[in-house]
Amino acid sequence: MGESSGTLSHAYRYRESLIGAVSAGFFLILLGALFILTPGLFTRTIDFFESFQFTPVPNTAISWFAPATPLSASNRIVYTAVEQFCYAFGVFHVVILALRFAARSATSKKADTAGNLVFWIGAGYLVSRLLLEPTIWSHLTTWYIFWAAIIALIGVTLIVRAIILAATMSRPMV
Repeated sequence: MGESSGTLSHAYRYRESLIGAVSAGFFLILLGALFILTPGLFTRTIDFFESFQFTPVPNTAISWFAPATPLSASNRIVYTAVEQFCYAFGVFHVVILALRFAARSATSKKADTAGNLVFWIGAGYLVSRLLLEPTIWSHLTTWYIFWAAIIALIGVTLIVRAIILAATMSRPMV
């Protein structure tokens, strides 16, 4: 019996590492595809990060590191690529979640994947709504609102994971 449980443990670890490798591989392929298929993305990304400077947070005495012109037309290419990445990686997490169910992964792994799915789709939506579409706020205010929303989205992701874990723990174990 000790051998069979060790074999199951080895098979389980193999399946989990395979799912992790597929996920990491897709991440790198997706990133590479975005840079290949989006003309000028590499240069625009470098320009985007080089434009960072300490700028005052609106309506406060605080200065923080942000792009000089966060919503400029030249940054739209970077934001569009980020949006596409978020949506594609979020949809890919549906595949990962299906693989986790097929591989009979632990509930905690499924909850993590569901939380990641919510995060990536939500992040894509926030990029779309706050960085690519016009808003009623100034450019710098919108930049900080975006990051506040990302922090709130992280909280939502943790709540989704907790709900899944709580729902499965309340069932009697067989």
